[in-house]
Amino acid sequence: MNPRISMITLGVSDIARSVRFYEQGLGLPRMESSPSVAFFPLNGSWLGLYGRDALTEDAGVPAEGSGFRGVALAHNLGSEAEVDALLDQAVAAGATLVKPAQKVFWGGYSGYFADPDGHLWEVAYNPFCWIGPSDDVA
Repeated sequence: MNPRISMITLGVSDIARSVRFYEQGLGLPRMESSPSVAFFPLNGSWLGLYGRDALTEDAGVPAEGSGFRGVALAHNLGSEAEVDALLDQAVAAGATLVKPAQKVFWGGYSGYFADPDGHLWEVAYNPFCWIGPSDDVA
């Protein structure tokens, strides 16, 4: 097996609101799709938005529940200034700042925001190594 994550799908309560947040607020490019689902090509994978109830039905799991699910998505950048800028952009687009960017115990710099559905994103700078595909990959 060649390990990879092909797509991350977030179950959202309001597709239109989430599309606005990710497309207009954060500037992610959106692929043509139906009104009930949205896809954003990322550098090496896709982000999908799908109705929360429809996603839980598809997976065969109960829709009830709230709070931290033990998952955080991460976006790594090339500098502390880029981290600050993306956190500011996310908040301006409607995200909730969960943890302001700061130097962290492992020697990097990171902060967290929650998207309009509460999905947790870490925005980080790792001065020791680059995590993820290079920015020049199409």
